[in-house]
Amino acid sequence: MFGGLAEIVQMISPDRSHFLTSFAPGGPYEGIIGIYRRNASAAAIGNFDESLVNALAETSTVRWIAQNGSGYDQIDVQACKARGILVSNTPFVNADATAQTTLYLMLSCLRRFSMAERSLRAGTWKSVVSVPDTHDTTGRTLGILGLGSIGLRLAHFAHVFPMQVLYHSRRPATTVPPWCEYIGSVEALCREADVLSVHIPLNAETIGLIGKSGRSRSLINTARGRIVDEWAMIRALEDGHLSAVGLDTYPDKPHINPRLLDFAQCVLLPHVDGESAESEKAREMRALANLHEFVQGRMTWCRN
Repeated sequence: MFGGLAEIVQMISPDRSHFLTSFAPGGPYEGIIGIYRRNASAAAIGNFDESLVNALAETSTVRWIAQNGSGYDQIDVQACKARGILVSNTPFVNADATAQTTLYLMLSCLRRFSMAERSLRAGTWKSVVSVPDTHDTTGRTLGILGLGSIGLRLAHFAHVFPMQVLYHSRRPATTVPPWCEYIGSVEALCREADVLSVHIPLNAETIGLIGKSGRSRSLINTARGRIVDEWAMIRALEDGHLSAVGLDTYPDKPHINPRLLDFAQCVLLPHVDGESAESEKAREMRALANLHEFVQGRMTWCRN
């Protein structure tokens, strides 16, 4: 893709200090104008916070960061914009993979499939599964918080069962199927839904939103862990207000609150929602295409 257009330099930095000093004259990153970034790089150099962005602006020629992923909470985009560094992300490309993971979590919570499999592997057949605690999807109400590409894909999956589909977003969506009903507040959505599925971005307004705004019988979160008030969720599991939760993300991943492991009805995945071979390839190609467009001088927008 970049043959004859640009030289590719692999990141070799074990930490943030080495990363930043490597843009100096004579350093391995001297002259770099664009960065292809994956979230995994945070393990070595941390998030692209305001401090790192300012240092990049002052010591390097970097003018584009191509983020591999739809989320950009690891990048301070406002700091980038202020310093003239443009940022692209890859929305929409992992909608199918994430919606499929959400569907699995919902089915497993309602039917206790994960609990049943663990019982079989332990040699106890299905003795731990109580039939009165298992429920069909048919006729139940799914509440989707955030009807973006992932939420809408999940809505189509759920409609097949069929389930009643409700949603809340900042404003009613302009193009939705007639069977998707808009609900005017998070609180009302929580009251109406048998299953609440979270698909909103993490920002200052959404931290701890679920826990403050009411409860549903089952909670699914494949968005960001900090959107859910974790201790409020655990208390709701303890007192029975929540019958089950399905999680693919956590406030301090990869560290998991050990209290969650005490609830056999919880379905816990290690943040694999968008990790299919097809989705990963699509994200890579979209992120690299964004960078390619920039290098060729055809892209000049910034993700706000």
